[in-house]
Amino acid sequence: MYEHLQLVTEGDVVFATMNRPDRLNALNPKLVEELRDFFVGLYWRRDVRVVVLRGAGKAFCAGLDLKERSGDNADRSVGAGLTGQRRISEIVIAMRRCPQPIIACVDGAAAGGGFALALASDVRIATPSLKMNAAFIRIGLSACDIGVSYFLPRMVGSSVAAEYMLTGRFITAERAYQLGLISKIVEADQLEAEARGFAADMLHATPLGLRLTKEALNHAIDANGLEAAIAMEDRNQILCAQDGDFGEGVRAFLEKRTPVYAKRDS
Repeated sequence: MYEHLQLVTEGDVVFATMNRPDRLNALNPKLVEELRDFFVGLYWRRDVRVVVLRGAGKAFCAGLDLKERSGDNADRSVGAGLTGQRRISEIVIAMRRCPQPIIACVDGAAAGGGFALALASDVRIATPSLKMNAAFIRIGLSACDIGVSYFLPRMVGSSVAAEYMLTGRFITAERAYQLGLISKIVEADQLEAEARGFAADMLHATPLGLRLTKEALNHAIDANGLEAAIAMEDRNQILCAQDGDFGEGVRAFLEKRTPVYAKRDS
């Protein structure tokens, strides 16, 4: 049980809601700890196949809660600072490492750390009120934080990434869609239904096939050429073909029905 992160499990899907609406779901030390614990733990769980990440109220996540910064009265050494920094950055590392696809429902502000959480997700859907930015540079820090300098240029190119990271300007929903940062723009009351649709389509894949697809996509981004990516793809296809769920996937496709895969515990 978490204090600021609300988890609701529906079958193979977990809806994870950052629940500090009065603070626009800003990241205080407790929420940082809970997000990190949740995503790190997902690596070992086979009972969860898809995660939907969202924020309560009128924002996804407004970034670091400057009113509750950790360590204001504590050790200010470089070593302590790096430890505190890694407590946050470890979240996005865990998000990319966990085998479950993450669908981000981005409504309203996704600034700073919230921007990083959105970028670290696998699929992003948003409302017209979306406003994303690398807010770090506007509060005296570098815009290169929590994986943003890794994710953003790979998604939109170095020139556009520089435009937004050097200025801290906001990316609107329409601009984010044009850049390919988000898959779809829907009204706020349609956001959950859209996420459920994505999750349902993902669950048509076998558990192993879904897991290996996310893993291969992660590695292919940094693969050392076409042959390295194809070698990984070949390996994944053979592994999936040997998996017990492969036959059910084929039968369900031919019979035009929803597949029923073997249940697995965490």
